[in-house]
Amino acid sequence: MKVILDQNTMERTIRRISYEIIEKNQDLASVVILGIQTRGIILGKRIAANIEAIEGIQIPFYPLNVRPFRDDLKEVLPKGLPSIDIAGKVVILADDVLYTGRTIRAGLDAVMEIGRPAKIQLAILIDRGHRELPITANYVGKNIPTSHSEKVQVHFQETDGIEQVILS
Repeated sequence: MKVILDQNTMERTIRRISYEIIEKNQDLASVVILGIQTRGIILGKRIAANIEAIEGIQIPFYPLNVRPFRDDLKEVLPKGLPSIDIAGKVVILADDVLYTGRTIRAGLDAVMEIGRPAKIQLAILIDRGHRELPITANYVGKNIPTSHSEKVQVHFQETDGIEQVILS
């Protein structure tokens, strides 16, 4: 087990992602952040809070359950999508780890069912490679090349009582 990011490095990394979002989106009033359950919600909330602290603009944030949109599940689940107007907005999907791209594909399907945004961007804390779908993040905290047998575990204080990223 190897610690890839400790608490201080995670905070700096999320702050850097927040600054990158500010730099690439001149009209922050048109930005909406959707955090993919579970740890993408925490990442998305932190990015929104950072942007508000830096720019004084409150970015709308909503949790997004993509499970009903997954292509590897047979059961039919209620969608429970947030009732928001994203037409013409810049939607930033936030998630903790980008691996095969299948979770993000489900997130894209969910977003398109909510409405038609002007643009969708992807903010990821850890990109571990091994894509099965042609998906690339706009904002990446850290690239960690891994083997298929390795696991990347993101721990947030809110869910795990500790703040770190581990490769095992």
